Amino acid sequence: MNVRKIVTLIDETAREGGRAVEPAARIAVVAAVIENPWDGQPFVEDLSDGIRENASDLGALLAPRVIEALGAPVEAYGKAAIVGLDGEIEHGSALIHTLQFGDHFRRAAEATTLLPAVEKRGRAGVTFDIPLKHKTDATVRSHHQSIEVRIADAPHPGRSLLPSLRRPRAARSSASPR
Repeated sequence: MNVRKIVTLIDETAREGGRAVEPAARIAVVAAVIENPWDGQPFVEDLSDGIRENASDLGALLAPRVIEALGAPVEAYGKAAIVGLDGEIEHGSALIHTLQFGDHFRRAAEATTLLPAVEKRGRAGVTFDIPLKHKTDATVRSHHQSIEVRIADAPHPGRSLLPSLRRPRAARSSASPR
C-alpha cells in the first residue's frame, strides 16, 4: 500500500439550537490518500489480489488513528471511498466493503452494526458526505447523520481517498429537559 498522506479532521459542536452542548458533540475523520492498487490497468475482472494486499493494512492504519483523534467513546461510525477520475468506483468499494477492512473498525469501536458507506469518483477537492449510524443499533435516529468532507488536493487521477470516522456519545444541550 502506497500512502501519499493522512489527514485528520475534528468537528466539535459546542452550541446547537441556541443552547450549549455538553459535552461538545465531536466527530473525528481520518483519511488516507493512497495509490489506487489497480491504477493503470485495463478492466480487472477479479479484484481479490488488491483487496488481500491492501484492505486489512488500510483498516489497521485508520482504525486506531480515528479512535485516538476522537478522544471519547465511540457511538457511531461510517466510511467512504473516493477514487480519482482515472479509477473505477468499484476500486474504492473493493477496499472498504470487506471484513478485512471493516473488522478493524468494528473491533476498535466494539460495534455490531453494518458500517455505513459512500463511494464516489471525483477530481481533487471533491466534496463528499460520510454517513453515520449507531455502532450497535441502526435504529437510533439521533446517530443518523453525515459529515461533509473535502481534502483540497485529493484524490489525484490515479489515487484513492479513504476516510473513516467516528462520533462519540450523543451530546445533549445542557438546557435540555431530557
